[in-house]
Amino acid sequence: MLEFIFQGPYNDIKKTSHKWQSPSNIALVKYWGKTHPQLPKNASISFTLNNCNTRTRIDFNKKQNNNSIEFEIFFERKIKEEFKPKIADFFDRIKKYCPYIYDYQMVIYSENSFPHSSGIASSASGMSAIAMCIMNLEKDLNPNMKESYLKQKASFLARLGSGSASRSIEGPLVVWGKHPDIAGSSDNYAIKFPYKTHPIFDNYQDCILIVDKGKKEVSSTLGHNLMHDHPFAEQRFKQANNNLGRMSDILQNGNLKEFIKLVESEALSLHAMMLTSNPYFILMKPKTLEIINKIWNYRLENDSNICFTLDAGANVHLLYPLSEKKEVDFFIESELLKFCQKNHYICDNTGSGSKKINS
Repeated sequence: MLEFIFQGPYNDIKKTSHKWQSPSNIALVKYWGKTHPQLPKNASISFTLNNCNTRTRIDFNKKQNNNSIEFEIFFERKIKEEFKPKIADFFDRIKKYCPYIYDYQMVIYSENSFPHSSGIASSASGMSAIAMCIMNLEKDLNPNMKESYLKQKASFLARLGSGSASRSIEGPLVVWGKHPDIAGSSDNYAIKFPYKTHPIFDNYQDCILIVDKGKKEVSSTLGHNLMHDHPFAEQRFKQANNNLGRMSDILQNGNLKEFIKLVESEALSLHAMMLTSNPYFILMKPKTLEIINKIWNYRLENDSNICFTLDAGANVHLLYPLSEKKEVDFFIESELLKFCQKNHYICDNTGSGSKKINS
């Protein structure tokens, strides 16, 4: 992407610091399977979350030499050497587009509002927050940069750190991946859903039921790689792209019954790919299935519009319109809490994407 290669600084910045808050997201139509470098095998669409976020500050100090990329990472006030390889890979991928990172000693301070590696997309919020800090430095170097370019390049950079991170820059609905029904869509960066959505989806609720706070047994990267020789891969990519076209219509017409069927089908299709890969693996837990059955029973008995989706983990995202919040909150407390690890759940809702923190 030649348009994202930085052409040279206009300002001489010796020292600066930028802090951003960036949210996680939950895909409604799932992305599972990629090609080099971090390009999706199918398009996806996600709700941007609000309360589940990462706050990241990067201190930039200009160096005497620019022979190497130098950084330290502190996560929740502790130095985290184990995070360095992934971030080093990220910087290696973006150096072509952001050569100025060679000029600065970078110290990264990061913290999450949710458990790390809990099945909530911490790489999405974390990498997008770093990308926004980097782009804020680029705007210091080139103050004439347009806001639209900053966000587009930030999404492009975030994608190189974690595919789903490309979808965390904006909100509340974001599409990543080239799709014939979505004007302006691209494999290289994510865009806001470009059409007017039905009011029923305004401030949509997502209650994340934490079934397992532990680190995922199988990383998303390994899971994506297992799609290369998967017997059902091509059919799955076709299904996902068809579903995105259908989802686009649903989001515009507000048909919640169709929304429910499609969202739950997508969640189960994602896990079906894991169950049928080689080697096969299961990320759901018994309590995941108990929660799903409780949701189905509640929906049937109460003519409710709640539904579930799953990420690549055991936790359950309970989605429902704002109009049902009071009833669903009672249902969670009375029926679902017992399946959550240490009764832990996070109430969230759709959000607007990354935000600059001026402190």
